[in-house]
Amino acid sequence: MATVLSLHDRGILTAVNSGASSLSFVGSGFIVLCYSLFKELRKFSFKLVFYLSLSDMLCSFFNMVGDPSKGFFCYAQGYTTHFFCVASFLWTTTIAFTLHRTVVRHKTDVEDLEAIFHLYVWGTSLVMTVIRSIGNDHTHLGAWCWAQTGRTGKAVHFITFYVPLWGAILYNGFTYFQVIRMLNNATRMAVGMSDRAYQFDSRTDTKALNRWGYYPLILIGSWAFGTINRIHDFIEPGHKIFWLTFLDVGTAGLMGLFNSIAYGLNASVRRAISERLELFWPERLKRWFPNSSRHRNQQQQSELVSLKVQDQQ
Repeated sequence: MATVLSLHDRGILTAVNSGASSLSFVGSGFIVLCYSLFKELRKFSFKLVFYLSLSDMLCSFFNMVGDPSKGFFCYAQGYTTHFFCVASFLWTTTIAFTLHRTVVRHKTDVEDLEAIFHLYVWGTSLVMTVIRSIGNDHTHLGAWCWAQTGRTGKAVHFITFYVPLWGAILYNGFTYFQVIRMLNNATRMAVGMSDRAYQFDSRTDTKALNRWGYYPLILIGSWAFGTINRIHDFIEPGHKIFWLTFLDVGTAGLMGLFNSIAYGLNASVRRAISERLELFWPERLKRWFPNSSRHRNQQQQSELVSLKVQDQQ
């Protein structure tokens, strides 16, 4: 345990932050680009993923440009990062809400709620960011633009970021549990009334469904070390643990990359990309791989349940 981070340690943390945020920026930017280019992806379900990726992309961008040596610029970077990171995990709750309302409650009015989703996400993010300025010590800059030096400021930062974050994690976990349980029950009933061939397909679809259960783990993995680090910093101010801060910065910076892989790279996106690539695929190579399209279609069938839910929307 060290009292303060050395200049060398700060340099390492800056490099880790820039590297992780760059990966997230590229990953989330790729999903934003796919949504902009491929019209068939512009369904309501993927539109929510687009807003999530856009928030991640902006969060990653501002996370890369902060410099604690520049007073106003550092504060501006800290607040914009706070705003878009809060928006990011709030958009995951709208995705979970949409799935629950569609699958569990059998409602078809989710598209009518888009304006409410925007008000909820951007409005809550703005309120949390404004409240975060309370108790902030503007007379001294720490080693990181995210950090606040005053004890009151640290408490407010925790309340305005980590409390709603873990609220979103609990909500997502409970919602996905209900969705998965209901669909698994429906699958078992269908299997009992069908033949063995359908049973094999159902087991494959169930694997695709169970991946939803990993979505809340993205937020846990991204912010668990950050939560522990904030609690430790509040209890023992001025005593920094380098390895804990290292994990905090690295995992938080990768949130956008994790979200882009889990939420964005689904069967619909892969199919849209592969169809465009086939336009430039040399004809002689198509003769070498005559079964490639058939294999790809079989792969896409394994995610049938996810696509069915999206089509309902």
